[in-house]
Amino acid sequence: MNGPDVIIVGGGLAGLSAAIHLSLEGFNVQVFEKQPYPRHKVCGEYLSREVEPYLEFLGIGLPGAVRIDQFRMSSRKGGILTARLPLGGFGISRYALDHTFYRRALELGVKFYFESVQDIVFKRDQFTVTSQGRKIHAAVVIGSYGKRSHLDKKLERSFIEQRSPWIGVKSHYDHPGFPEELVELHHFRGGYAGLSKTESGSINMCYLAKYEIFKLYKDHDKFKYHVLEENSCLRSFFKDAKPLFDRPLSIAQISFQKRGAVTDHVLMCGDSAGLIHPLCGNGMAMAIHSAAIAVKEISRFLKDESCTHDQLEHRYEKNWKKAFSARLAAGRRLQSLLLRSKTSERLIDVVGKSPALVRALIKSTHGHPMEIE
Repeated sequence: MNGPDVIIVGGGLAGLSAAIHLSLEGFNVQVFEKQPYPRHKVCGEYLSREVEPYLEFLGIGLPGAVRIDQFRMSSRKGGILTARLPLGGFGISRYALDHTFYRRALELGVKFYFESVQDIVFKRDQFTVTSQGRKIHAAVVIGSYGKRSHLDKKLERSFIEQRSPWIGVKSHYDHPGFPEELVELHHFRGGYAGLSKTESGSINMCYLAKYEIFKLYKDHDKFKYHVLEENSCLRSFFKDAKPLFDRPLSIAQISFQKRGAVTDHVLMCGDSAGLIHPLCGNGMAMAIHSAAIAVKEISRFLKDESCTHDQLEHRYEKNWKKAFSARLAAGRRLQSLLLRSKTSERLIDVVGKSPALVRALIKSTHGHPMEIE
């Protein structure tokens, strides 16, 4: 059997989207993913409809996904902002969404290895990917392994050496009164929490918190009681909510520092390339979109023998920045403002009185419906 054209390290939304698209282009693709599907992940589970045309192109349906077009945000002290989302999105769990992408990739003949990658080495215009007792060569490697990995140390990425103050926590709840069309964002001391319904009818609650505050209470239940429920909207939600997980999922050391779309010739996609703050609500869409950008340039590289790795990397990085740099910068600015209690109160009060300002705020962190070339 001939080796793959492309190896994808990490089978999240970016990696799976790239695998499907590359297979549709006729390329041999292999994916390394640490754990089998389906499984839950720490995620806001709101998918912007900007990727809907691309999902149709990939042959991906979203059965049961909840249509969301209303937004509600609260400050720590009870200020409320409501808005209609111009484009809207879908509420769907990563458990269902990733598995749907995985099954589509299998239909197209993508090979999966459920094992960790130890190293990625580029030499003489070829990659060698080393996993558990396996070495595979390919012309191109996509790094789509998520927010942080031991591979970031291997690749000497600067952000991995700096400690990050953030922890992410997610759980699902049964809450019969939660509106289907609504996504909510509620601020609390040192963080914020998102709420939205998923395809199963459960409510996903995912929050981002400063670890220095979280560690004072040592577990989710105490943190919920002492910090989350200081926000009256969250207190009202928890009053009627029944947890569906035995324990919440969590991930520490979430870094929002700049990362770079290319590292040591590896094309980074999704969170591996850069994270947008969860309050912006479209990290999943950006991951999927980044895969489309990568595939366009990879296809050109593999089909044109005169195209060099340097050209591939330059074009991908340029187009990635064009698509996402402004959004990431807007997300950083917005988070900085909203995490300051007094500033967030004033911002919600002022913006909430102006539909035009609300639309501008949402537009600054979201994209347009993807165009399929």
